[in-house]
Amino acid sequence: MNMIREQKREIRKQIAEAKKGYNPSVAINLSQSIFEAVERLPEFQASRAILAYWSLPDEVNTHSFILKWYKTKTILLPLVVGNDLELRLFTGMDCLEPQAPFGILEPVNSVPFSNETVDMVVVPGVAFDANMNRMGRGKGYYDKLLSGRNIFKVGVCFSFQMIESVPTEEFDVKMDRVIYF
Repeated sequence: MNMIREQKREIRKQIAEAKKGYNPSVAINLSQSIFEAVERLPEFQASRAILAYWSLPDEVNTHSFILKWYKTKTILLPLVVGNDLELRLFTGMDCLEPQAPFGILEPVNSVPFSNETVDMVVVPGVAFDANMNRMGRGKGYYDKLLSGRNIFKVGVCFSFQMIESVPTEEFDVKMDRVIYF
């Protein structure tokens, strides 16, 4: 295993440990503050189509944000298809179904959507740094999806996920902004 991959593995382990001690109600309040900041961005205000994600319990919570905006903006969610993310239109809670193997809610009952029309993407991550580098869970889904595309990328995380330096490889895609509380 090369050194960068080993560093990433160690950071993922440290962040996972930090998440275990995080109070869920504090996380919800911080998530609200994060999305209030996202909503103030001129790029958000100008966006018509936004790719978000339906958050897992250990991520910045997106549920309220998505439910608030899906009727006035086009909100897209990723669906894992093989080794890629397919974009699907969020039309309400009835479009989500738990998917194996982890029971993650994904927009299965929804129409595929082209990422060519996405104006902004809200990106989860395990860790970020001040240079706008992002480290995900290690599958490269977002790096593949966003590589070479002119989409405004906003990383969202809790303050303990901001680290001094994210180890990067040539395929890692930088964010345009990182918002954390």
